[in-house]
Amino acid sequence: MSIGNQRLEWQRGLLFEGEDSRSFRLAISGDPEIVGAKPSDLLPISLASCLAYDVVVVLEKKRQQMKALTVVVRSEQRDQPPLQFVRIELHFEVTGRIEKAAADRALELAEKNCPVLASLSPDLDIVTSITVITTP
Repeated sequence: MSIGNQRLEWQRGLLFEGEDSRSFRLAISGDPEIVGAKPSDLLPISLASCLAYDVVVVLEKKRQQMKALTVVVRSEQRDQPPLQFVRIELHFEVTGRIEKAAADRALELAEKNCPVLASLSPDLDIVTSITVITTP
């Protein structure tokens, strides 16, 4: 079993500083007037980065020549507290000399292996797609 140690410290008002298990620090703010990541945005971003990590690893192992990767994320939350996420759409755009079948398989494997995805409620509707933009 793997154990991670993260930390969150209140700074002032609705400003916090998060620290990941590698000591990377990130400003997190619930106040739009204070610079920092919006707390609820970190969940879809975490999901996107977890899946993207595996997509990159798989495409590299398949010797695909990826030049760029962008994940466009759209999330929907309920209007009433606790503002639960009900749907997260993640569209991956990979650019380079990449076979479509390899990209599809990379996303499929990422979905199977992503710990963030595995930890989310099965009630949450998660939709993924991938597009390959071929370059010479």
